[in-house]
Amino acid sequence: MRIAGKDLPKDKRLEIALTFIYGIGPSLAREIIQSVQVDPGKKIKELTPDEEKKIRHYIEKNLKIEADLKLEIERNLRRLKDIRCYRGMRHLRGLPVRGQKTRKNARTRKGKKITVGSGRNKPPAPK
Repeated sequence: MRIAGKDLPKDKRLEIALTFIYGIGPSLAREIIQSVQVDPGKKIKELTPDEEKKIRHYIEKNLKIEADLKLEIERNLRRLKDIRCYRGMRHLRGLPVRGQKTRKNARTRKGKKITVGSGRNKPPAPK
């Protein structure tokens, strides 16, 4: 089964396989399955063409996924950076955006630690 240019694994249950699509998590996958009234325990290879069509149609009609969602997120970040708001500036500088402290932690956002020494341990520069 192929949705939004993404092949879903045939051996997985429908509920799990839908989460392979960017923008669909476990709870949204359950919601999709309930709304199209398909058995969540069925594997992808066991689905009938009619069920596949229902799922594909529901996702295309109601959700933003894959490239569309990534593009929207990118546009939102670009807008924040362009208007130079606080969150945009944090994104630009590569610092945590949602209020985390940065004095000791935040290594994931800030990157590898760069020690700024006092110069005591360095040998004198040649003249």
